[in-house]
Amino acid sequence: MTQTTLTLNDGMQIPQLGFGTWQTPEEKAAAAVAAALAAGYRLIDTASAYGNETGVGEGIRRSGVPREKIFVTTKLWNSDQGFDETLRACEESLQRLRLDAVDLYLIHWPMPRMERYLDSWRALIALKNEGRVRSIGVSNFQISHLQHLLDETGVVPSVNQIELHPFFQQRELRAFHAKHGIATESWSPLGQGAALRNDRVLRIAQKHQKTSAQVVLRWHIDNGLITIPKSVTPARINENSRVFDFSLDAEDIALLDVLDSPKGRIGPDPDTADF
Repeated sequence: MTQTTLTLNDGMQIPQLGFGTWQTPEEKAAAAVAAALAAGYRLIDTASAYGNETGVGEGIRRSGVPREKIFVTTKLWNSDQGFDETLRACEESLQRLRLDAVDLYLIHWPMPRMERYLDSWRALIALKNEGRVRSIGVSNFQISHLQHLLDETGVVPSVNQIELHPFFQQRELRAFHAKHGIATESWSPLGQGAALRNDRVLRIAQKHQKTSAQVVLRWHIDNGLITIPKSVTPARINENSRVFDFSLDAEDIALLDVLDSPKGRIGPDPDTADF
């Protein structure tokens, strides 16, 4: 795989194509992560809430790929928000992963009704200064939440990981990211499989002699996004990695642009989510 990377606002390099581990059980995580690294993935995404950090860490060690060549992301869960709580939760994640540091640490959800994400963000700043995490960012933050962080701390997240797929393209939020130098990372990049059955996607796939999944993942890459498809099937893991030998043209992009809908959200609304 000839991987492409983006430069984050802190100078860190992040691969555009990563491997997601949401809903990957602990007992399958090590094998899946090792298979992904063998296929050429170099970004591995997990979270404390996924319950698989121990397996992810084992997969990294089992792969034989040097640690410095792997970009590891994990996330702070909602019940651990707060300054001291965040410091403790990060240390626990590092222990489970058996790593000295992670490359990216994210606040998983803003949970605005808790009114603790600002304290958590201040803890992430401290963790970065201590070298426990190399880059800091957020996940599922809306413009109002991001603006609050900027106004109160002046520290810009390097990444915002959000639900993003052809049916829910988040253009206003992406424009805010672009203005402030925040990289956009897409979770649920295939729309939980819905995009794979779409007639327009199928037409483009036939044109390029690619699978529907490869077309949609290439759409993310051509839009300058970071994307983290998940699978526990080695054949699918390999298939999803083969997206660097073609590009979508303007006609393809136009076909997919019209799929966007304000009603396309699949996951929770970050303003009202309550976990």
